[in-house]
Amino acid sequence: MTMKLFLPLVILAGALFAGAASADVRIKDIASFEGVRENQLVGYGLVVGLNGTGDRLRNSPFTEKSIEGMLERLGVGNLSDDQMKTENTAAVMVTAMLPPFARRGSTIDVVVSSLGDAGSLRGGTLIVTPLSGADGEIYAVAQGPIAVAGFAAQGLNASVTEGVPTVARIENGATVENEIDFELASLKSVRLALRVPDFTTATRVEDAINQALGGRWARALDPTTIEVEFAEKADLPDLMAAIEVLEVRPDSVAKVVIDARSGTIVIGADVRIAQVAVSQGGLTVIVREDISVSQPKPISIGNTVVVPKTTVEVREKEAKFTVLEGDVSLQRLVDGLNAIGVGATETISILQAIKAAGALHAYLEII
Repeated sequence: MTMKLFLPLVILAGALFAGAASADVRIKDIASFEGVRENQLVGYGLVVGLNGTGDRLRNSPFTEKSIEGMLERLGVGNLSDDQMKTENTAAVMVTAMLPPFARRGSTIDVVVSSLGDAGSLRGGTLIVTPLSGADGEIYAVAQGPIAVAGFAAQGLNASVTEGVPTVARIENGATVENEIDFELASLKSVRLALRVPDFTTATRVEDAINQALGGRWARALDPTTIEVEFAEKADLPDLMAAIEVLEVRPDSVAKVVIDARSGTIVIGADVRIAQVAVSQGGLTVIVREDISVSQPKPISIGNTVVVPKTTVEVREKEAKFTVLEGDVSLQRLVDGLNAIGVGATETISILQAIKAAGALHAYLEII
């Protein structure tokens, strides 16, 4: 299959995507302030009001125990196992992300996921569910009607399912009841953590902050961390806001990423190769089976038999050499691969062979 090049640097025929050169980006897009982050919350609860699509109590004993415990807390007790036959309740796990500086009374979104064998959560209502953090403390309480994106329908001999009806969301479904202590005013310095560690990017962030604030405010501690010290009585929110909008040009390691399952190749803008000559070719073997029938002549004794006929054909693809110049840019590398006229699978083999020959000056990652 011949690969064709379409701007901007996206080869659709071979599923080859080439990234553009890096540009200036804001610090807030490549780094985050240490301590200013979200926290995961989780809880276990019950969804009620389902239209016969809840857990089957025989297969989900934890749902039955949860219903019994809930009814006992509400003053309803002394229920035997044979009396518990509801199909309108489902046990669920409730998860949420607690944003930084969340205050009491604010609301957050929650995700509700079925824990048992419920067929669908559509139409259900989550009852009061405490949400805990990793330290075991309760930080929010969730409750409310849930919204399901998928649906499921079933008849006697057929069924149809669209999306995932056992996962739902509740917008603003949890109320924050406890705050995480974090005071900016008590800090004498803050640290920026790069999402992709790199010495060059860290020093560029350091230089950008020092140039903008005037002086030696920032220093890179390692490839990931940049520490910024402040003077006494400094307005930290204003200074942090001024820092995160500064623009720098991030650097990265030259890399070629290959997804062999889908045939996707991503080539970084800094990838370079030494001068090599590449030839790609191969054999194609075609085996065809034809079936013919042999019948006896009229007025004769004999049997009709099936006679298989096998045809084997070998086709050899003409191999052509293409020279890829040394220290080429990304554009010329892509043009050189296109000149060979190969598909995504052959391109993956070529890149691996160039790497084995020591001519690919980049990190080759196969996922």
